[in-house]
Amino acid sequence: MYKSFCAALAIGMASAGLTPAAAEPPIWGIQVEQLEYRIGDATDVAAWDFDALYGTDELKLVWRSEAEYVIEEDGFEKLENQIRLQKPISDFFDAVVGFRADTPKGPDRFSGVIGVKGLAPQWFEVDLDLFVSDKPFVRFEAEYEALITNRVILIPSIEIELPFTDDAARDIGAFGPKLELGARLSYDLIDRAVSPYIGVHYEQVFGETANRVSAAGEDTGAVFFVIGTRILF
Repeated sequence: MYKSFCAALAIGMASAGLTPAAAEPPIWGIQVEQLEYRIGDATDVAAWDFDALYGTDELKLVWRSEAEYVIEEDGFEKLENQIRLQKPISDFFDAVVGFRADTPKGPDRFSGVIGVKGLAPQWFEVDLDLFVSDKPFVRFEAEYEALITNRVILIPSIEIELPFTDDAARDIGAFGPKLELGARLSYDLIDRAVSPYIGVHYEQVFGETANRVSAAGEDTGAVFFVIGTRILF
């Protein structure tokens, strides 16, 4: 499947005039937004969130990965990988289309991805994605880099996930959103390439999702102290 995807991408790039002879040199990079350990009252979690990209300014192939590994349970509460194509639709926004595989400890879920990613006014970095499957949902993410000094940066973030249908196997209720809020204070140790940080991370579910989580004997919210690093190369 991966080879077929790459072949289709190559054909598409050629038809768009992006063959190696005519196109700008390809770029690549890895941006690790979160590589952290979360310390909570009831449990500790190891987490990551990164993008690896290859392509040009006109078309990029992106591998996005997010995970949360619960130490006490010795398993992934979240393990999500996406293969995405990004193409500019304005000076500040890219259109996104791709495929998502969510394979934590528990039932697997697969879906298509349609969305937009870019910089909103006041330089907020935002992502809005619709995940299309028999268990569809929408996710909105935003974060902002507030420079305290040239090296010290405060990064507040928000993520809202809204399911459109019930998913009983995962204790998810239709239109019962999950909210995540964070604030991380980083220090650019090696330019922007390595930036260790400390901070807080808050999670809460609402509505029918909260009812299902409570019925399963789980907490509907949690607060964590986090320590980690951002990596860019």
